[in-house]
Amino acid sequence: MEFVKVEGLGNDFIVVGEEPTSEQVREWCQRHTGIGADGVLLLSPVDSSRVAMRYWNADGGEVEMCGNGVRCLALLSVTDGLVDGKSFVVESAVGDHPVTVLENGMVRAFVGRPHPFRTEEMTVAGHTVRPVGVGNPHAVLLVEDVSKAEVGEIGPQIERDPLFPEGINVEFAEPVDANRVKVRVWERGVGETKASGTGAAAAAFAVRAANGLGDMIVVELEGGDLLVEFDEDGAWMVGPAEIVYRGSL
Repeated sequence: MEFVKVEGLGNDFIVVGEEPTSEQVREWCQRHTGIGADGVLLLSPVDSSRVAMRYWNADGGEVEMCGNGVRCLALLSVTDGLVDGKSFVVESAVGDHPVTVLENGMVRAFVGRPHPFRTEEMTVAGHTVRPVGVGNPHAVLLVEDVSKAEVGEIGPQIERDPLFPEGINVEFAEPVDANRVKVRVWERGVGETKASGTGAAAAAFAVRAANGLGDMIVVELEGGDLLVEFDEDGAWMVGPAEIVYRGSL
């Protein structure tokens, strides 16, 4: 099976053209004995203006979508001539994501419509979080200093809390100013990652609601900066994507 290794802000993926098993996903994502990745993306051409994606986290579990994955698949689709032009649609389990591949490997993509679910705030594992849905579920904690946040301790507590039987992604967000927020990500089924597109959108949405930020927010992630834009449709992201290498399994 042929594969492509891609990454967006350090969030790395294995792209294949055939549906993998959960066991294969776990084996391939192992960083010491496999290829090494945060997850596996299945890329399927639909027509000249559409491709479809499915996504499995490193633990082998399939989830709704992946924001950084959308950008990476967009770049790969243009590079490999799977679509006509640089503006098209990536389909996921939660809907359509219009994308445009820009210059220098930058991609603009629709993330989704962030929204509170269950309640605006709730207490989970002794911590106050803001639950935000962005196609997939997130719990955002507002912190004073994200560099000191106990991500490795608190993240798994919230991810596996019985309130979220299917698990949840956890973001630790530190507001910087009216248009900037620092974020660290604990991704369900993976652990701490360098970036998350949907996580960045969820964190920006939660901080925007709590602190009255603007419509264009720079999210500082471990892997670099991601611009999140809000309009009447929802949240868009502008950030880099890169094809790292190609291989065969």
